[in-house]
Formats: sequence, structure tokens, C-alpha cells
Amino acid sequence: MSEKILKATHEADLRIGNIIIPAAVLEDRTRVLSRIGFIKAIGRTGKAKGGRQYDEEFKTPVFLTASNLKPFIPKELDGNSTPIAFKTSSGNQALGYKAELLPLVCGVFLDAKNAGVLLPNQEHIAEKCRILLRGFAQVGIIALIDEATGYQEIRDRRALEQILDKYLLKEHAKWAKRFPDEFYQQIFRLRGWPWRGMKVNRPSAVASYTTDFVYARLAPGVLAELERLNPIDAGRRAFKHHQWLTLDIGHPALQAHLSGIMAIMRGSTTWEHARRMIQRAYPKINTTLEIPFPDDDQSE
Repeated sequence: MSEKILKATHEADLRIGNIIIPAAVLEDRTRVLSRIGFIKAIGRTGKAKGGRQYDEEFKTPVFLTASNLKPFIPKELDGNSTPIAFKTSSGNQALGYKAELLPLVCGVFLDAKNAGVLLPNQEHIAEKCRILLRGFAQVGIIALIDEATGYQEIRDRRALEQILDKYLLKEHAKWAKRFPDEFYQQIFRLRGWPWRGMKVNRPSAVASYTTDFVYARLAPGVLAELERLNPIDAGRRAFKHHQWLTLDIGHPALQAHLSGIMAIMRGSTTWEHARRMIQRAYPKINTTLEIPFPDDDQSE
């Protein structure tokens, strides 16, 4: 067992049909299932035979030490199924198994059943395992625990943080030209506006189009974080959004995105057609795709 006793940060009962297993997420993000709940879920009593909970010789839980099961134990279980001691959120000490072990254990019993070597007193365990695996087929065991314990929100936030760390800087960089003139020329052409060059002030709507076509579609969370880092003050932003993009990930992604957007605009003869094609090719983050009506491609 681990020397350091970790504490559960999130806890809940995992429900699969009429089977209930106490589950937890530990400080190091390990997902565990209560040892007693784990054992009862597969149809055992939860009591260790002869006082043993773990067979040191075979490095496997006692409920897998029957000789007829050994040929079906996968490498992932062999020597990797030691119970984990942890503290519940209330401070009580508990034992659990890594959540990933439950589907593997179920597979052992079902493989033995399919091979026709199950003992009569193991048949009910195989039936429990069949029910469990049917539940796991709908969604992975890790996702089930994350949803039940509320850890999903933290997991998603950390995933978003990883995306933002790749795309955005902590401090803005010096200004450098990142948007080709053609991007604006195409907007003017499709809107039917006269083009007088980059030195002439652009209508305020152009900034909205840039936000919509570019930053809102670049990567999850990027626009919201840019607006936090670079807010509007006294009617304008202190910096350009692209000054916050990273050189290794953010800017290459921006250039690739702009190339695709401009290609669509070049091939469009109306603003509405270009807008729909952009939404189809680069859906705005967290929005549903628009229904492609039959006349979409005949709008020119």
C-alpha cells in the first residue's frame, strides 16, 4: 500500500442498475471504488475468507485466486490490484480498488464462463459482472465516477486550462501584423462596401466579424479568456487580441484558421453564403451546426 494516505476530494455512490458502489476521487486524481462495495458489486459477501483480503503470493485479490480463474487474469491485473488506503472526506480511513480494475475483474469471470470452467458457486458472480459490463458499455467507468462525484466540472476546467496554456500568453507581446489585408478586403467585397485601403478607418462591425469568424472559432475557451485578459476600456481595447497568442501554438493556429476563412470568402459571392459556409466548416465553439438547406450552395 502507498506510504502516504491520500484524502478523497469528491465522493458519491456510483449506481449501475440496482448495484450501488461508494466511489471517490483522491487528491492525486486516482478514482477508487470502496473495497467492500467493489466485492459486493460482483456478488461476494464483502468478508475476506480466512481473514485474507489480498494474496501476497499471487499479488491478486483473494476473490481472484481460484485456480480456474488464473488463466484468464490479464496483465493489467497481475500485480497491479493492491488495495489503496485513503481517507474519506470525513477523515475516516478506508480501503479501495482503482476503478479501472472493476471492468477487468468482470472480464475474468465472463471469460471463464465462456470457456465453460466456472464453478457453480461462481455463476452468480458472472451474472453480476455481465450486468456491470452492460452498464460500462454506455459510458466508461472513469466518466461515471466523475459525473457521480461532481469531479467532471473540475476535470473539464483543467482540460480547458491546458488548452489556454497552449494558446495564450500570460503577458501580451509586442504588436506585429498578423491579419492579411485580404481578410478585410474580402469582408468589404462581400458586404458591398468600397475598399479604400488599410489606412482608412474600418466600420465598427468589422471588429464583430473578426471576433465571430476568428476568435470564437479558434479553440474552446480562447475568446472568453481573451476578453478577460484584454477587456474593453473607455470604448476600446488596450491591445489586439492576437498579441496574447503564443508563438508556438496560438499564432500558427491563427494563421491556419485565417487561411481557411479567406478561402471560403474568396469562393463566395454573397455575405450570407460566406457566413453559412464558415459556420459549416468552422462551427462556433459551443453552438449547434446550422441546418444545410438545399439552396445554401445556390445562393450566388
